[in-house]
Amino acid sequence: MIRALKWAGTVLLWLVVALCLAVTIVPRFLDRIYYRGVVTDHFDGARFFNPDDAGDDNRLPGGRSRGSFIWGQATGQDGRPEWPTSVAVAQSKPPARVMGDDMLVTWIGHATVLVQAGGINILTDPIYAERAGPFGIFGPQRVTRPGVAFDDLPKIDLVLVSHNHYDHLDKPTLKRLWERDRPRVVTSLGNDSVIAQAGVPSVAVDWGGRVPVAPGIDVVVNRNHHWGSRWFADRNRALWSSFVVTLPGGNLFFAGDTGAGDYRWADEARSYGPVRLALMPIGAFRFVPGQMGTATHIGPIDAVELFRRMGASRGIGIHWGTYRLSSEAYDTPPRLLDAVTACAGLPRSIDTVAIGVAARIAVAGDQSIAPPTDRAALMACLDTDAVRAMR
Repeated sequence: MIRALKWAGTVLLWLVVALCLAVTIVPRFLDRIYYRGVVTDHFDGARFFNPDDAGDDNRLPGGRSRGSFIWGQATGQDGRPEWPTSVAVAQSKPPARVMGDDMLVTWIGHATVLVQAGGINILTDPIYAERAGPFGIFGPQRVTRPGVAFDDLPKIDLVLVSHNHYDHLDKPTLKRLWERDRPRVVTSLGNDSVIAQAGVPSVAVDWGGRVPVAPGIDVVVNRNHHWGSRWFADRNRALWSSFVVTLPGGNLFFAGDTGAGDYRWADEARSYGPVRLALMPIGAFRFVPGQMGTATHIGPIDAVELFRRMGASRGIGIHWGTYRLSSEAYDTPPRLLDAVTACAGLPRSIDTVAIGVAARIAVAGDQSIAPPTDRAALMACLDTDAVRAMR
């Protein structure tokens, strides 16, 4: 009996020691230093921030904490509309290359898009994981298989990684791409440290930085409005960005993951030349009923405004219908986008495409900017039974 008590006391002592060590060590372990550099208008020497004073609050509306939201997701007690557990996708096999002024675009799912133009193959925020989360076992589960099977991808020349969230920076996918194709990986400051954990080299530059890829083809890392973290303690240790890729026939714009912020980063993207195609997120924007966007996630309304400000020839809404990240129904983003574009009366096309179905994008045309739509008038136009019924 005495021996058992001593044994139990020893175990308890070591548990207390281990807990004390964990409290001391684990937060430091999770709070990785991804980048060291001089202070700028968006880096305070330790963490990055949005310089537009438009807010980067990651709390949810209605006073809900992110912890309560995650708990509601895990227990199924969050009142969200049901999503399908599986959505049929007709996978396609893209050509090896697209030459000249032609552009072929295939949405693979979420923010992963294959863009073929100018003789190079570009992949944005590639993720082939079944779950978008740590260790491949946590996080939302994929409801659609990728629109292009990994082995059917053409040789990838350029990979754009917008920030370090798990649904955008998927280390296993990056590792597979590197081992197969040795692509040029371009990202923003600090994310190269995370990508290197997968044994993949990358080029990380600040907003406004330009990375040459081929004659006449450059990547410009452009500002957007978001935040970054792999864990809870390493918030904003790495930068987030959008991208402009200069290409024959007009530029490609990839928004990454973003809120609207001050909208001026759309003007900056336009300054690099005519935008032939804008890839813009329209999902993960609703956490309470009727919500139309958050500080760091645009919905269809803000996507349409950003598209208008860039004077882009064509826009495609992405970042929806693959992983369930928020509270809107599966098909609310494209349905709401259709309603917004009808109310806004844009002269050019912003819509969605089916996963796995290649879309041919015309050469950049008229780049004039349509007049702004009055927000109050737009909301009045959207105040219909059909839009109010969208969950």
